[in-house]
Amino acid sequence: MNDGFDLVEYGVDFAEQHGAFYAEARFIARYNENYTLRNGLPIGIINEDSAGIGIRVISDGGVAFGCTEKITKDDLESTVLHTIKLAKLAKRKDPIIFSTEKFEETKWKTPVKQEFRDISKDEKMKFFKTVEKRQKREVGKNLKNRILYFDMVKDHKYFMNNEGAKIESTNSIISLYGYYTTKVGSRTEQRNLGLGAAKGWEWIEEQNIEDHIIRDTMALVDTTEKAKSHEFLNPIDVVVSGEVAGIMCHENIGHPSEGDRILGREGAQAGESFYKDLWKGDFQPGTIRIGNDCVTVVDDPTYPENAGFYIYDDEGVKARPRELIKNGMLNDLLINREFAARFNCSSTAASRAYSYNREPLVRMANTYMAPGDFNHDELFEGIKEGIYMKSFTEWNIDDRRFQSKYVGLECYLIKNGKLTTQQIRRPTLELTTFGIFQNVDAVGKELFSPYGSCGKSDPMQAVPVSMGGAHFRIRNVRVGRVL
Repeated sequence: MNDGFDLVEYGVDFAEQHGAFYAEARFIARYNENYTLRNGLPIGIINEDSAGIGIRVISDGGVAFGCTEKITKDDLESTVLHTIKLAKLAKRKDPIIFSTEKFEETKWKTPVKQEFRDISKDEKMKFFKTVEKRQKREVGKNLKNRILYFDMVKDHKYFMNNEGAKIESTNSIISLYGYYTTKVGSRTEQRNLGLGAAKGWEWIEEQNIEDHIIRDTMALVDTTEKAKSHEFLNPIDVVVSGEVAGIMCHENIGHPSEGDRILGREGAQAGESFYKDLWKGDFQPGTIRIGNDCVTVVDDPTYPENAGFYIYDDEGVKARPRELIKNGMLNDLLINREFAARFNCSSTAASRAYSYNREPLVRMANTYMAPGDFNHDELFEGIKEGIYMKSFTEWNIDDRRFQSKYVGLECYLIKNGKLTTQQIRRPTLELTTFGIFQNVDAVGKELFSPYGSCGKSDPMQAVPVSMGGAHFRIRNVRVGRVL
């Protein structure tokens, strides 16, 4: 471990000595353990340690990234020299500039009560067997296919740059994906459940994960059996849960807020942003309306225990909550140091790298609809006819993150201000970002943030995130149906 830390410091100094105007190095020692089970049988178990160093430099106005998994001085020197050469070969007419930031020498870590590495394989398999037995007993034969993917990652990281940052961190992420298929008669439904947190093994009991899985799969069978197609001839009101709120906030607000999308860097890899047409010149917070006054969408890496948790980003900038939309107005962006300089502002600490062998990019962390003033039942009051979309089965959105589609899974009819037990089969919402958020008139008090894995770039970087928030009500929505 100390060899990696020492080489980070050596690598930064070596890069400066060989012509780098800016240099940073990131050592990551990773422990990864995951299990994949299909219908209760293990089909894949991984348990591995890995380590490496990532290097990024600015030289002659060009920026370049390199990495090595060989923790030796000779290999690091070779990587540094090659990376500097790549930066110079860019021969940029407009040199890359990073924003000026305040840096610290510090440490941080996620709160962990029980290290998952200390839990035996037998005890972990016991958890899966218990879930399997309960699903057979309580959910029944209509649950035709079930896949559980359980992942545990612990990173010990040391970051340094030549501007004063020296940051050591230890971060633990535990997550679970459930992929389920049910069949009742001739009807089938599928469900993708994501749960996760910056925690240790204690998360399993603290969040009642076993019960959550059972409730979710029981609801899926119930929906498959009871949901009926329903045609709404006129626009109706829709109440969405924290789960649905999360995917909407992530896709329709989080992604277009990314500075590299706005300025086109990600155009060929993960799409652009409709934000780029909303203003000219320097970004001015509070001047462009995205949603109604009650809409506040936050991306907060410091939110306790969320899966995208961090205190300092992968450029060494201290993290803070980012109110992307505040009282309906476009208020903040997700930007790293490069795009902060281009926007003539400070970084919002949005730089993340999936591993030592990936360059840091602008990413989300924990994106959610901020809680409002309404109790759960109050959200349904005054709705003559509408639906409550508790979960979703499908979503789609254009590259500019404006035209979007969300298909409900567990959904209920609202009638005369009351939530009924009648389930609606796959109601479809096709709305623009403005169409969603400018028609929100009520936001609930409770907060729920499921786990997600957000993909971006080429080669792909899938980073852990949380995306959720409070329930909210959307007025006057045209709803499609599946027969």
